[in-house]
Amino acid sequence: MVVINAKREGYGVDQIRNTMTVGELIEYLQDRYNEDEPVYLSHDSGYTYGGITECDFIEDED
Repeated sequence: MVVINAKREGYGVDQIRNTMTVGELIEYLQDRYNEDEPVYLSHDSGYTYGGITECDFIEDED
């Protein structure tokens, strides 16, 4: 199981100081986890959890 600790850092992407690129995320995950591992998002320090699916991705050209 892979758990990503999701943090609220701002009200817009312009307020986020640092984030991974798609390539960095792929490399990080493929070097550490089996491709069949489920992925969960942890919110509020593990108080609530959520899943992630293809429908959760939005392509936005800012």
